[in-house]
Amino acid sequence: MRAILPLLSLGTVAQALFFFIDGTAPKCFYEELPKDTLVVGHYDAGEFDAKTGQYSEHDGLSIYISVDEVFDNDHRIVSQRGSASGRFTFTAHEAGDHRICFTPSSNSGRQGWLNAAYPNGGIKLTLDLAIGESSEIESTDKGKLQDISQRVKDLNSRLQDIRREQIFQREREAEFRDQSETTNSRVMRWMIIQLVVLGVTCAWQLSHLRSFFIKQKLT
Repeated sequence: MRAILPLLSLGTVAQALFFFIDGTAPKCFYEELPKDTLVVGHYDAGEFDAKTGQYSEHDGLSIYISVDEVFDNDHRIVSQRGSASGRFTFTAHEAGDHRICFTPSSNSGRQGWLNAAYPNGGIKLTLDLAIGESSEIESTDKGKLQDISQRVKDLNSRLQDIRREQIFQREREAEFRDQSETTNSRVMRWMIIQLVVLGVTCAWQLSHLRSFFIKQKLT
């Protein structure tokens, strides 16, 4: 079946849709693109789980993406395999029809493929395509990169503040340690002076008492 995604000629077009895929059969769309048109696609795939009755991602699910130039004997310009969700980009180097195909593969062993019990199919794939001029899409990506760059700068600024605070705390600790050592040395000197004064006082008192007793015996 030939599925065609309509393309608006003016401006960047964002197209979001979802579809179901039966087993490992590829699901293809045809898109007529002008020359030098950039296409950015985001996809998200989920496999049907009969236990929960829902479509969900898992590590064993992968999607193979291919883009062929139909007008140029099916010349392939994109061939990539990704996880259950991801992104792909390509540029139409010449004007004409392009075939975009998605082929799932899974190692889950689930029996949720297209049949009477599951008429929709085993894989649900949500696709979001941004089709437009390269400069417009690149300007959007540039804005995102600038936002990320600003966040990185903010984080670096916070790290610098933390480092300055750490340096300040170390200086405060060093100053407090120096003051404590100075105080301890002063206390030790004062204790030594007190001991010396006490020793001199005791010696003087003993000498005075000895002279006193000697005088008492003589009288």
